[in-house]
Amino acid sequence: MTDRDATARLLPWPDLVDALRTAVVELADGHIRCPARQVEPLQGGGALLSMLATAPDCAIHKLIAVVPDNPARGLPTIAGQVSVVDGATGALRLVLDGATVTARRTAALSMLGISTLLGRPPRHVLLAGTGTQARHHAQALAELYPQALLGIAGRTAEAAVRFCADLDGIDARPALLARPEPDVDVVITCTTSREPVYTQPAQAGRLIIATGVFHPDAAEIGEATVRASRLYVDDRHGAAHEAGDLIRAGADWSHVHAIAAAMGHNASADDEPVLFKTVGCAAWDLAAARVALARLEYDAVSGD
Repeated sequence: MTDRDATARLLPWPDLVDALRTAVVELADGHIRCPARQVEPLQGGGALLSMLATAPDCAIHKLIAVVPDNPARGLPTIAGQVSVVDGATGALRLVLDGATVTARRTAALSMLGISTLLGRPPRHVLLAGTGTQARHHAQALAELYPQALLGIAGRTAEAAVRFCADLDGIDARPALLARPEPDVDVVITCTTSREPVYTQPAQAGRLIIATGVFHPDAAEIGEATVRASRLYVDDRHGAAHEAGDLIRAGADWSHVHAIAAAMGHNASADDEPVLFKTVGCAAWDLAAARVALARLEYDAVSGD
């Protein structure tokens, strides 16, 4: 099994965003098959997730445990693995660290949301959260949008200060989520909160990306903000059952768009308020697997 650091090296941000762009279209066209994930509660708390995706070139199975109380135990919230098999023979080709794949493809999907839905490079990003997922988002933003000012909002001001201090080589500063500065044009929520952490009125010129929770009764974004926004999701089927932000707001699902619908169009959050809700699906893990396999093949040829 490839460990956490090795998995991260196999998933560079630009390649991962490009692979997700392809996978979004392939999933919409039926070239990637991705059944609904199975979620079973763990008796000690948390949940066990089993996710499958197949394509002509490869297939993946991700088995991970998600335990929100683990950080208090000194353990990671997410643990597991992604098994990658050949699409033709079924032979096992690679096993990746599941937590790293999840964190990096989730952050890369947010970056795809920015490039597709904002319509321009961001100037000022407010990132809500101080956990692992927030850290990966900060890394992706620093590499792909280095010109953007990055603010960090945590559960407490002290948590935000500590998070900023620990971001090696990344310029970030603590911020107040409740009252983001007027020039913030992207807000990304990466929390485990079951109640809204962002309740500001929806406004044109600001893209909101909600990534943190995937339970029908949990929401990071306030209901009024959701109802006043043009709504996009990563996986329309999964979101209908798991996007609590939209479910609690009573969103009209006939007006909820898959991000694939925005591909090739001149979508812009400058024209109207836009909310992009991601719940994740195995197709995005398959996209990550493709990147890892290509990187391994490149390294083998180049001798790295």
